[in-house]
Amino acid sequence: MTVNTPLCFRGKSILAPMVRVGTLPMRLLALDYGADIVYCEELIDIKMLQCKRVVNEVLDTVDFVAPNERVVFRTCERERHCVVFQMGSADAERALAVAKLVESDVAGIDINMGCPKEYSTKGGMGAALLSDPAKIESILTTLVKGICKPVTCKIRILPSVEDTVNLVKRIEKTGIAAIAVHGRKKEERPQHPVHCDVIKAISEAVSIPVIANGGSHDFIKEYMDIETFQKATAASSVMIARAAMWNPSIFRREGLFPLKKVMQDYIKYAVRYDNHYTNTKYCLCQMLREQLETTQGKKLHAAQSMQEICEVFEMADFYEETTTVFTAKKTSLETKIQGDDDDQMEDPDVIKMAVRFDKREYPPQITPKMYLLEWCRKEKHPQPIYETVQRPLDRLFCSVVTVAEQKYKSTLWDKSKKLAEQAAAIVCLRTLGVPEGKLCEGENQLINKRKREDHGLCYSSTPGDDLAEPSHKKTNFIEGASDVNGLETPR
Repeated sequence: MTVNTPLCFRGKSILAPMVRVGTLPMRLLALDYGADIVYCEELIDIKMLQCKRVVNEVLDTVDFVAPNERVVFRTCERERHCVVFQMGSADAERALAVAKLVESDVAGIDINMGCPKEYSTKGGMGAALLSDPAKIESILTTLVKGICKPVTCKIRILPSVEDTVNLVKRIEKTGIAAIAVHGRKKEERPQHPVHCDVIKAISEAVSIPVIANGGSHDFIKEYMDIETFQKATAASSVMIARAAMWNPSIFRREGLFPLKKVMQDYIKYAVRYDNHYTNTKYCLCQMLREQLETTQGKKLHAAQSMQEICEVFEMADFYEETTTVFTAKKTSLETKIQGDDDDQMEDPDVIKMAVRFDKREYPPQITPKMYLLEWCRKEKHPQPIYETVQRPLDRLFCSVVTVAEQKYKSTLWDKSKKLAEQAAAIVCLRTLGVPEGKLCEGENQLINKRKREDHGLCYSSTPGDDLAEPSHKKTNFIEGASDVNGLETPR
């Protein structure tokens, strides 16, 4: 598959992937200040494969949402042509599956091969890959052949220059578009000097762009230092981590902005894109650094919501104005979607009631669906068929059950598919005048039947009728779903 690469990795200033820092607000701020390319924080392949792609119409973002409703990765049109998605992976097929999941929403895919932290290396990812060149080749080759976007990787240097250069030459042969090199060994930390000579040796040994990383401590204090670090390493581009975390206006050719302005600009993006307050707070603390013991720093540390963070930085009015706009937009979309969904599900032949299932009103392990199934068997009707749809904006469900060619549904939407199906069963049972199993109905015939069957099993190897709920169901997830939940820090 031919790589279509509008993304150029030569002569660029790049925001490095940073855990808990490289979320959407920081990436957008770095772009505003002059970064050419931004990398998201490392996201683990297995976690991403559990996510569903959701178009968030309230925030105008694309969200990748985990089963627990947590937003794992959020992006937007502003960065689509300059954001590189970094993943942690030790398996070629999983890496390819994730790359295909996000490919249409990002500019490139990167594999983390340099992180020395245990959460990455214990799964064979990050710096653990440096000792397995064959696996590196497998992952990168699979990605290069399998997607249309450029593929890169980020490594640390090996104990010897020769081994490092040989590894990079093997990596180059996989067809990747560029390689980022953190000029430290996996056991070295930021206080150790960056090995510019090793990065330079790599730059001179390969033809693909080499992106130098690791200069924040020794070199990069202001914009002009980026060029100094690039020349010292002979690299094609420079990737900045901690210097950008401390003050992302490091990318400004005109010079650094005052920290107060930077933090306020960051907060605006955090509120605008509903960033979770804990992640916002963490990033602001990294910017404050030695000022954390000031009155403002202590107030930030005590903040327990995005609103309180805004109050610390004299931005309460901005918070109120922005959240008011979002609330109005959400309400408008909900009204529209509710009407659309009602139109979709409107059928004059469907019998409707406004009911919900409350399990507290029923004996343990007894449900309306079980009663409806038992009634259908008794009357020799086919098993009930449930068709369920999910509303995208609020993720609520509505189910229609078909019994003896008649359809039934509740007009109330529920938070889960199971609850929606139980509500539809209740509508059917009440319409038919059939008991639904509630505690207030007195003696429960279905419980007695189950007890007799359980007693019979003690003396017979022939099982009784299975009262399990039917599997004749169909769930429809409406495309273009939206999410407005706060973003929790992925790790």
